[in-house]
Amino acid sequence: MMTERLRELIALLPDKPGVYLMKDDGGNIIYIGKAKNLRKRVSQYFLRPQSGKVAAMVGHVYEFDTIVLSSEKEAFILEMNLIQTHYPRYNIMLMDDSHYPYIALRRSDAYLKIARKTGDRRYLYFGPYPESRSAYLTIDIANKIFPTRKCRTLPKKPCLYYHMGQCLAPCLHEIKDEEFKRLYEEVKRFLAGDNLEAKASLKKLMDKAVEELRFEEAAGYKKMIDSLKSTSESQSVESRRTNNYDVVGYSSREGYFALSVMLYRKGRLLGKENLVYPSYNEADPEEVAERLAEYYLRREPPKELVTSFPGLKEAIEALLDNVKITEPKEGLLLDEVKLATLNAKEGLDAHFSHGRLEEDGLALLEELGEILGIDTPYHIELFDNSHIQGAQAVSAEVAYINSKPAKKLYRKFLLSEEHAGDDFASMREAVYRRYSRMKEAGEKLPDLLLLDGGLPQIHAAEEALDKAGVRINHAGLYKNERHQTEGLIDSSGKKYPIDKKSPLFYLLMRMQDEVHRYAISFHKKKRSKAMVEDVYEGIKGLGPKRRLLLDSQYPSLERLFMASKEELSQILPKESAEALYEKLHGK
Repeated sequence: MMTERLRELIALLPDKPGVYLMKDDGGNIIYIGKAKNLRKRVSQYFLRPQSGKVAAMVGHVYEFDTIVLSSEKEAFILEMNLIQTHYPRYNIMLMDDSHYPYIALRRSDAYLKIARKTGDRRYLYFGPYPESRSAYLTIDIANKIFPTRKCRTLPKKPCLYYHMGQCLAPCLHEIKDEEFKRLYEEVKRFLAGDNLEAKASLKKLMDKAVEELRFEEAAGYKKMIDSLKSTSESQSVESRRTNNYDVVGYSSREGYFALSVMLYRKGRLLGKENLVYPSYNEADPEEVAERLAEYYLRREPPKELVTSFPGLKEAIEALLDNVKITEPKEGLLLDEVKLATLNAKEGLDAHFSHGRLEEDGLALLEELGEILGIDTPYHIELFDNSHIQGAQAVSAEVAYINSKPAKKLYRKFLLSEEHAGDDFASMREAVYRRYSRMKEAGEKLPDLLLLDGGLPQIHAAEEALDKAGVRINHAGLYKNERHQTEGLIDSSGKKYPIDKKSPLFYLLMRMQDEVHRYAISFHKKKRSKAMVEDVYEGIKGLGPKRRLLLDSQYPSLERLFMASKEELSQILPKESAEALYEKLHGK
């Protein structure tokens, strides 16, 4: 059964790939899983009827932690690493010491094989691969493209591969070291991701097979292309480094900063800790170093800290002995720092969003009413505008009733072009349209209108309310010179500072974050649709009906870009399909 507390925690999860750790009321990890979309996956445990092990596990969940990642591949690998580290009681799979496979390339003769461990110095390792079949398929592609040795032990006479030109046949004659070295370097570049030529060659073969109606063969080429994509996809949860080190990411907002400490042991990411503190000096390396030193007082520091925070190297070296500080400029370590920074930002957002979920929301609304000198505002609405250099201007409104989001009352507004880029005119338009319609429909007006801005935004909203002929209490969320929200401001300019550690401040930040999120997501959808319309423009034979049909099959520009000529030809005339394909791919 989903409690109100879990419901709120789930609502705050990101729509991103990652790993989730279910915990009981004692803080013990009882289950670890991976997800393409953390919010959607975790919610499924509580929204669907469960039975057996899953039902027992769900009944013990009190809270959960997440590690946000860059791809599903990273989630696959990290899930196994964490399970084999914590051994949660409800994980019955992946509990042995097996590991995701690597591709091993023998240095002496470019022989390829699958390996589960990486300790043999005779080989160079690539991976790991979240699926064994992907690794085997990649070896199969390499063996077809390069004349690598195929036999584990040399036969007495040349095999079929030699006659097909896919082997140098060391069984037949001696191969010069230079030739083996050249072959080794070519295969090494291929497995490292330099495979554009290979993908282009396979794409041609796939297209030719489709044209000749050899669909099964085309599907085989498609699998090979997908495998190559998996080969070249970077991942930051496991590296070829074998030492122990921590990666530190930093993020700040509204007078707070967060540190995300990602723990790598023998090259494998095994955990994360998010630390949130009030910030007395914005982006001060000495303050960050002091917090890290406090953190490592409670645990053994690693031999190496990896970070890109400016000035932290000197500050931390003065506090921690025998710790090497690495500041990467490129490569896998920089990717790991970016991952840690992403988790620091998510952790800070969660800090504001979670802020004392058990607090009585109604008591906070009463406090808000007392500060502003109005009746308790049980129904609050907020507005936010979004545009890029005045283009694709939109506005969004969110509603909270009894301190909870009331999504049925959320509204979106496409703003007139004449107001594009003018935030005050956009605010007047959106507020007028919202409340003139509510008045006309006889709907109950909100108790409080909150505006993200100072006096100019408040006055713009007042003009709109007067024009609509309605009276609604209103106030702004004003910011300091560092663009951090400080408190409330009324129409007379009187300011009401709010303690940044108070539950009321957290509630206001949750509301502010939600209206920003809603406005930006709406703007992104509109911008994507506009970009698709630009692509359609000028394509002969592409009228409104066919555009609608394309939109239903390819709801985003990315999906449309991935469509082949053959797929487009099933919807459009051949000439239109070719013209659209060529425009998409810049031909």
